[in-house]
Amino acid sequence: MSTWEIVIGIETHAQLLTRSKMFSGASAAFGAAPNTQASPVDIALPGTLPVANRAAVEHAIRFGLAVHGTINRRSILARKNYFYPDLPKGYQISQYETPIVQGGEVRFFIGDQEKIARLTRAHLEEGAGKSLHEELHGMTGIDLNRAGTPLLEIVSEPELRGAKEAVAYARALHALVMWIGICDGNMQEGSFRCDANVSVRPIGENKLGTRCEIKNLNSFRFMERAIEFEARRQIELLEEGKRVVQETRLYDPERDETRSMRTKEDAQDYRYFPDPDLLPLVVTEDMIERIRGTMPKLPDAQREELIASYSLTPAQASQLTSSRATSTFALATFAGAPKGAWPGLANWINGPLSAKLNEESIEIDKSRISSEQLRTLVVRMEEGVLSGKMAKEVFDAVWNGVGDVDYVIEKRGLRQLSDSGEIEKLVDEVLAANAKQVQDYRAGKEKAFNSLVGQVMKATRGKANPAQVNQLLKRKLG
Repeated sequence: MSTWEIVIGIETHAQLLTRSKMFSGASAAFGAAPNTQASPVDIALPGTLPVANRAAVEHAIRFGLAVHGTINRRSILARKNYFYPDLPKGYQISQYETPIVQGGEVRFFIGDQEKIARLTRAHLEEGAGKSLHEELHGMTGIDLNRAGTPLLEIVSEPELRGAKEAVAYARALHALVMWIGICDGNMQEGSFRCDANVSVRPIGENKLGTRCEIKNLNSFRFMERAIEFEARRQIELLEEGKRVVQETRLYDPERDETRSMRTKEDAQDYRYFPDPDLLPLVVTEDMIERIRGTMPKLPDAQREELIASYSLTPAQASQLTSSRATSTFALATFAGAPKGAWPGLANWINGPLSAKLNEESIEIDKSRISSEQLRTLVVRMEEGVLSGKMAKEVFDAVWNGVGDVDYVIEKRGLRQLSDSGEIEKLVDEVLAANAKQVQDYRAGKEKAFNSLVGQVMKATRGKANPAQVNQLLKRKLG
């Protein structure tokens, strides 16, 4: 058993869904040719002045309401000073002492266990440009299209324990920002990026260890692997009597390791001060109430409704609220379904349907089996018309466009045999023809029973109701 505790805090940059940038009218759309969306403000030409994007401010308020944070009625935009080739101004406009949102929480599940991650803050800032190294043959190019994109940086308290807990939190946050419509969540395009601050300490120690920040993790799988590697690296250093150096590190997925980038700066190194070109952001009560009135039902409330209305487990409900589209599909599927079908519906959405969507890399709103068709499939199982194996065949056929559930059942002759008299007759025939296995079972060999079940299912070409077969065999074998 490890004597070390892993402590993690996550800093997340969510690019806000606005048409224009944080402080200019230039387009914030992804994918344009390099340097075609960089305005004079973005590239810091002399005499240009920034103007805050109202839609970005409203998105930040929306997030603050969703996490039950404190929305500061007056917040300050500051200059964060550092030099980097893709930062044309030589500073980044951000927020420091007074962010727009302070505190709040994100709830998430690991299995059936609910966890709460407390947030330190969420603040507005502008993005930097991008350095391009590929295909330039020993040179570096600078693309300033991303310079000035509106970002909301969301900082969690250093209270997450272990890679799996950190990833579960990040997934929940990812789902939330998309649910409330402030970020598209596209990790491949950089719309949602996480930095993981990782430290370790002996179990029972209250003081935090020296942290290292792993930058720009753009997939949950890489996040888990990066944190696990970094924690092992730090533990090995400490057990060898060495010390952990506070630094910024980069994860290399090909070598599955983190590598040093630069010494980690502290806040004073950035020489923050209020930006003299920008007035404080002032948020009115009317503005907050107007935004509150447009908020959708949040994942936590939707999850509780699924548990209360459909008798689902917290784990089932958590999966069904992993995105707003999944929740919408689930509610449409449950509508009108008999009570006995509810657990099966949840399991089919979270299991076979989810696997098929992942396999084909499509979202649930593009599913090739509708909520109505999936409901009919599970109801037919509940009625005893289909066995589990038959249902999977019907599911695949409907997915591939063969036809609706009942059409496939009739077309392929997949109706389950549930006539107790007919099944009993076949059971008697199998018992008479397999005296040795009957004797073995009565002598305590359990495997013989499975063999007899298999013989009956074979005799019915897999159409007998397995529960009835088991029940009849056990009764007749004593």
